Amino acid sequence: MDKNWNKLRQDFPILAEKMNGEPLVYLDNAATSQKPKSVIEAITAFYQKENANIYRGTYALSAKATEAYEGVRQKAADFIGGEASEIVFTKGTTSAINLAAFGYFLRHLKAGDEIALTAAEHHSNLVPWQQVAALTGAKLVFLPLDKKGRVDLKEAEKVMSDRLRLLALAQVNNVLGTEQPVKELAALAKKRGALVLVDGAQAAGHLPVAVKKLGADFYAFSAHKMLGQTGTGVLYGRKELLDQTQPLEFGGEMIREVSKTTATFKPAPQKFEAGSQNVSGVVALGAAIDYLNAIGLDAIKDRETELGQAMAEGLRKAGARVYGQGGGIASFNLPGVHPHDLATALDAQGIAIRAGQHCAQPMMDWLGVKAVARASAAFYNNEADVEALIKGVQAAKEFFNGTR
Repeated sequence: MDKNWNKLRQDFPILAEKMNGEPLVYLDNAATSQKPKSVIEAITAFYQKENANIYRGTYALSAKATEAYEGVRQKAADFIGGEASEIVFTKGTTSAINLAAFGYFLRHLKAGDEIALTAAEHHSNLVPWQQVAALTGAKLVFLPLDKKGRVDLKEAEKVMSDRLRLLALAQVNNVLGTEQPVKELAALAKKRGALVLVDGAQAAGHLPVAVKKLGADFYAFSAHKMLGQTGTGVLYGRKELLDQTQPLEFGGEMIREVSKTTATFKPAPQKFEAGSQNVSGVVALGAAIDYLNAIGLDAIKDRETELGQAMAEGLRKAGARVYGQGGGIASFNLPGVHPHDLATALDAQGIAIRAGQHCAQPMMDWLGVKAVARASAAFYNNEADVEALIKGVQAAKEFFNGTR
């Protein structure tokens, strides 16, 4: 695919829209990505040509829908370096982590076991472990972060005891964009007999992912943050671990045999996919994977980092305090202006950013702030978007300071 980034923008219809009478500058990609025409068309084509309930039908249309659905399972496996039998389709990262937490770890942790986390986790990779710890008597321990929000390996090794049974962390932090040394941390955890779960919500689709090389026993990600649609995600789990994981939902299709009083289940991954699935969402994920692979994940990572660095540099020059920048993410505050007010002022100029606590209140405590503004670029953004953001922040600064 052509690496002319401005040409690629034409693949995203929403970028031609206007908001509040101004050209849309969409810089909230860490919350959700926009969708290229190929993904939108894949959804439409499924409903026009393939729509049927999967597995159950003995007719050709159902077989066609099933083939499309299962074909994406293999694509997702190839995308992250796993096997098709290790891919479970979920509603997203949150449901994937909850499946691992309550389907596996709730049944395998006991009092005195330790779960290692960081203060940089999204609530979706913190609250489930709080609940599991409360139910099992396991203990939460937190790995120290350096000034950039990255886990300090030497200090982490001191925190990890022989009672460690799980390391759960985000590969890329959703506030600062910091990429964690997952491979090195996983090696330390495994020396102590622990398993490793990785929250890949901000990583999948933004950089190359190889779960086995990372040392991930479980890996969770969402389609909607990588050009797909909401309500679709993936839990990767090593086959032997998925075999030991209990389903959290029960109903049609996941069963093998049912009597009046008992039921047996199909093997993983089918035993986790009860009921009618979001087939169009899975098909859209397949189209998103095709699109991303055609560009190349290395190129995407480099481009988003380039844009993120340009945003951070421009924001500092505009008088903003930048707390961190990694990949396409730059989090900042404008002195004397609440981030919600800043986001509202930028919205009036057609610029969409996120403001608040970003489902990461411990991260806010670590930063020593109540909230931050976050601008997050994707590869389909460009230098004009960055310039609009900087000019918008400058205009907001002048407005709130009463100089215009």
